[in-house]
Amino acid sequence: MNTGYVINAILVLLVARQIRERRLDLQSLVLPLVLVAVAAANYLHAIPTRGNDVVLDLTLIATGITLGTLCALTTHLRRGSDGVALARAGWIAASLWIFGCGARMAFAFATEHGAGPSLARFSISHSISGADAWVAALVLMALAEVTARLVVLQVRAHALTATTRAAATRTPAYGPA
Repeated sequence: MNTGYVINAILVLLVARQIRERRLDLQSLVLPLVLVAVAAANYLHAIPTRGNDVVLDLTLIATGITLGTLCALTTHLRRGSDGVALARAGWIAASLWIFGCGARMAFAFATEHGAGPSLARFSISHSISGADAWVAALVLMALAEVTARLVVLQVRAHALTATTRAAATRTPAYGPA
């Protein structure tokens, strides 16, 4: 079984499990990064730069950033009673995440089950150097998606908890100043 399928399936489960509200703690932030780092270590041995390889990389990185950012922006955040941010991924956030992971899995499945020659023709006609360029671009997309989601969630959580703490420490004004 392809390790990429397993890693993408685990990434889908990580967000799907956030449909139930969870604390935004260190584990919820680090685990997805560790999984993508494992994928990068397994698949990203080099980043080809011939022809339009860099354009392919930048296109898929931008796609990953967009999906990750939208996923984070559509995740509901609230401050828990202990002051820690709680996150709950709604259906939109989960669907965006599953779309990104599913697209990578579908691409890998298709290339292994008959679409390889068509992809080779497409790559030649668009000056993409080959399979290594596609693998690198897809791994970079996953890295960008996970990183963007985590960064945006962290920024939102920090803003939420900082605003709530600031409001709680304000002294109410009694009478004329």
